[in-house]
This record gives sequence, structure tokens and C-alpha cells, in this order.
Amino acid sequence: MTEELPGTGPEGHGNRQGRQGQQDGRGEQGNQDGQDGQDGQAPFGARLRQAMDTRGQLCVGIDPHGSLLTAWGLSDDVAGLERFTRTTVEALADRVAVLKPQSAFFERFGSRGIAVLEKAVEEARAAGALVLMDAKRGDIGSTMAAYAATYLDKDSPLFSDAVTVSPYLGFGSLRPALDAAAVSGAGVFVLALTSNPEGGEVQRATASDGRSVAQLMLDHMAAENAGVEPLGSVGAVVGATLARAGVDLAVNGPLLAPGIGAQGATPADLPGLFGAEVGNVVPSVSRGVLRHGPDISALREAARRFADEVRTAVSAS
Repeated sequence: MTEELPGTGPEGHGNRQGRQGQQDGRGEQGNQDGQDGQDGQAPFGARLRQAMDTRGQLCVGIDPHGSLLTAWGLSDDVAGLERFTRTTVEALADRVAVLKPQSAFFERFGSRGIAVLEKAVEEARAAGALVLMDAKRGDIGSTMAAYAATYLDKDSPLFSDAVTVSPYLGFGSLRPALDAAAVSGAGVFVLALTSNPEGGEVQRATASDGRSVAQLMLDHMAAENAGVEPLGSVGAVVGATLARAGVDLAVNGPLLAPGIGAQGATPADLPGLFGAEVGNVVPSVSRGVLRHGPDISALREAARRFADEVRTAVSAS
């Protein structure tokens, strides 16, 4: 029998300028209308909402750092990568809502590493987890369309339920990914306020209309998700380690919150940072769980503990 994990400062006050398209209940291009994708799969936002309601809100990253492979008693090569990844998927894919492989740790081994990633995506999805590919792709035109085809086309061996993208070539540069996600019923998580200290140089900068760049991006996301129920498929990435948001996070979409565990944030920090949106937060932990491997029972217990803490924090807010 599959054992599932239990479900789990003030809000920003950014203005609501720039949310064109909300008046008619559609996003900027009308792609995120809450209907099944053209490929027949339910939209990512709906599938994520159901997964969080049944399995809890926790996301676990699959980040095969060389140091973690060594700590597991594995070699820092493709064989070690494969063993690490397969063990993590076996331990968690049938019980957490989201698994988030970091593509770079697989890419460093070339084509053989990508083959391990392809297998991990396939097996994790087969076990019931939603797979969020942490690739942070960002480009323009046909190059962005190629990235979209890699992760958001159902015929691709790396097709994932969602992918992280960078909007800092302009939000409009993401249109190929947004369109591809709408067709396949997948999701897109857009970098908004990241946990690295350097991010503020760009994200907290002021746009020509007085909004911060982060708020401008969040407003675009809100327009994409306007009118969608139960949850839009365009999410924001907001670091859980931030002392404050200082923006309006009500985008009617999921809020991926990396930084739980080894980076210093705790589940108890979530209500203060996300306020009324905390129920849409997907808190992500990687090393805080993975360091307990390779024992499968220990990995499961660590994930359960974080999921319980998230559920307690959200319920108390």
C-alpha cells in the first residue's frame, strides 16, 4: 500500500498595476483558462492542487551534489549518480507531491547523465509524483521555443509536469514556454524573488512605472492566471530565506519556496513571509532530506518530518 505524506510576515503590498487581461477573466494571451491542455491532460495547477491536498505541500529536490554522493558512499560518476537518483525516486515518488531534479547536476555527466535524468523523470511520474524540472531556462525566440520543446512537449523524453524559467530577458520572452505548457497541461515557475543575496540587484530594482522588477513579473503571472480555478499553472519562485517579500504575491498560482532546511529557512517561517498565500506555497527542501540517505526508511522519515512541520505551520496561520 502506498503511504502518502500528510498535507501540510505580512503580505506584500505591491500595487496591482499592469495586470491587464484580468478584467475579462483571462491571462495576457488567454492561455491559462483552466481547461484541459490540447493534449488532454488536466492543467498543472489543478493537478498540483490535488496533489498538495492529498500528499501535502512538500517538494523534495533531487540535487546529486558530488559531496552528497560521497556522503552516501557512492562514487562521483555516472554509476553513483544513477544509484543516488534511483534510491531517491524509490523512497519518495509514491508519497511526496513534487520531486524537483536539478538539471545541472545531471548535465555535468554529459549524455549519460541526461539518460539518468530521463529515467528518473519517467519513474517518478509513474509513481505519482509531479516532476518539476529545475532548469531555469531563459532565452528568446526559437531558442526559447527549443527549451520549451525539451521540457514541455509530451513527446520529449525529458517532458516534465513543470519547469523553472528565468524572465529577465523580459516576461514576453517566455511566451513559447507558456504556450507549450498550455498545450500539454504543464506548468511554468518563473523566477521572481530568489534566495541568493545577489538577486536583489535586479529583482528589487525599480521599473519605469515605479514597480519593482519582481512585482512587474508577479503582475504578469497574475494576468496569466486570472480567472483560473482552482489554481493557475504559472507559478512564482520566491526564496523561503527572504526576510520579507515586500511585493504582492497573490498571483492565483503556486509559489515555489526553495531554501527550507540546509539553506536556513524553516517551515515555521512560511506564514510570515507568504501571509494569506501560504496555502499555495510549495516549500522545497533538498539536502535536509537527502543527507539522510542512502537508507530509504531514513529518507522517508525525513520527508515525513518536514511535511508534518509544513502542515502544522500552514494550519496555524
